[in-house]
Amino acid sequence: MGNANEHLLTAIDVGSAKTCALVAEITEAGVRYRSHGIADSLGSRKGAIVDLEKAVASIQRAVEEAENGISAPIERAMIGVSGGHLRGMNSMGGISFGNRPREITRDEVRQAVEKARAISLPEDREVLHLLPQEFILDGQSEIRDPLGMIGSKLEVRVHVVTAASSAVQNVVSAVNRAGVHVDDTVFEPLAAADAILQPEERELGVTLVDIGAGSTDVIAFHGGAVALTGALPVGGDHFTSDISVGLRTPMAEAERLKLAYGCAVVTRIPEGHEVEVPSVGDRPSRMIAQRTLGEILEPRARELFEVLRDNLRHAGLLEACGAGVVLTGGGARLMGVLEIAESVLRKPVRLAWPSPLAKMPSVLAEPEFSTTIGMIFYAHRARMARGNQDERWGVSKLKSLWSRVGA
Repeated sequence: MGNANEHLLTAIDVGSAKTCALVAEITEAGVRYRSHGIADSLGSRKGAIVDLEKAVASIQRAVEEAENGISAPIERAMIGVSGGHLRGMNSMGGISFGNRPREITRDEVRQAVEKARAISLPEDREVLHLLPQEFILDGQSEIRDPLGMIGSKLEVRVHVVTAASSAVQNVVSAVNRAGVHVDDTVFEPLAAADAILQPEERELGVTLVDIGAGSTDVIAFHGGAVALTGALPVGGDHFTSDISVGLRTPMAEAERLKLAYGCAVVTRIPEGHEVEVPSVGDRPSRMIAQRTLGEILEPRARELFEVLRDNLRHAGLLEACGAGVVLTGGGARLMGVLEIAESVLRKPVRLAWPSPLAKMPSVLAEPEFSTTIGMIFYAHRARMARGNQDERWGVSKLKSLWSRVGA
C-alpha cells in the first residue's frame, strides 16, 4: 500500500459460495470499517480453485466494489485459506545448554522453535502456521514466554498447520492476477476466532466450527492454545445437493428450498405442511410434505457432527471442551443444526455472530462473514505483533504470532 493507504487493512475471502473483500482503517481508537465488496464465487469449490479465470473475475468484482467505497485502488491484502487439504499436527523440539544454566534469549527461543518446526513433510505440502502451545524450561511446563528466565534445557510444544502447496498457490495466483499483492495467508478458522471467541472460552477449552459452503473448518483450543485444526469434507452445498438429488429439482431451487423451508430436525416441522418443488425440465412442479425436506437434511447434519465428535474424541479433546462448541458460517444458520450438534456432541453449542468493526454496516454482522471480519482483526494484531517481534526476535519468516491466539 502507498503512503496514503498505509493505515488500511484489506482481507479477501475466496469462498465456495461468495468472494468478499473487506477494507478497514487503523485508527487511534482501533479498527474502523471503510468498505467492502461481495461477488458470487464461480471458480472455487470446497476451498480450492477449480477454474482460475472465473475465480479471478469473481475476485476482481469484489475488489472493484470495495475500491469504489474508498475511492482508491486496493493494492495489498491478506487472504484466507480453507478446505479439505488443511492438516494440523502437534510437534515438540528443544535445545540443551549443558550443565551450566543460562539466561534465555531470543536466539535460544528461535533455535528451540526451529527444532519443533523440523518435521518431515511431503514435497507438495507447506507449513502455513506454527502456533506455540507452551515452553518447558528444565521440566517446568506451561511457560508462555521464557525470555529472561534461567535454565539449561529449553523445549517447546507447537501446533503446526500445513496445507497443500498447490492449493495455496492457486489462491495466491488468482488474487495476484486480479491485481492485488498477497501480504500473508491465514487458516480461516484461526482468523474467525479473533472475531468470535472470548479468552475465557479458549482457556476452558472450546471448538470453533465454521460451516462453509464447500467444507467445514475446525479449530480447537485448550488452555488458551490451539490444540487441533482440520477440515471436514461436508458443507452447506452438500445439504443442497442432497435436496436436489432427493427431490429431483435443480440446485438453485434446492438452495431456495433449504433456506426457506429447511430444518435439520424432522420433529420440529409441523405435520401437514407442504411446499412446492419445481421439477427438472418441462415437468410440472409437485407439492411435497415439508417433513420430507427434514428427512433429507437431518441425516447429513448428524453425519457432520458425528465425524466432528469422532475427531475430537480421537484427539482427546471432546471432554476438554469445557466451554462447549461454537458454530459459525452460513451453513450454521440452517434451522435445527444447533439441536443436532448438541444431541450428537453432548456439549453446549451456540451460534456465533462476529464482533463488529466500528462503523460496519449491519449486512456484514452475520455468521457467514465471521471469517472475513476475523481476518481484519487478525491482520491488525499481526501488524502490531510484528513490530514488537522485529525488536525482540529479529526479522523472521516464521508465520507464528508469539502472543497467544486471540490474546
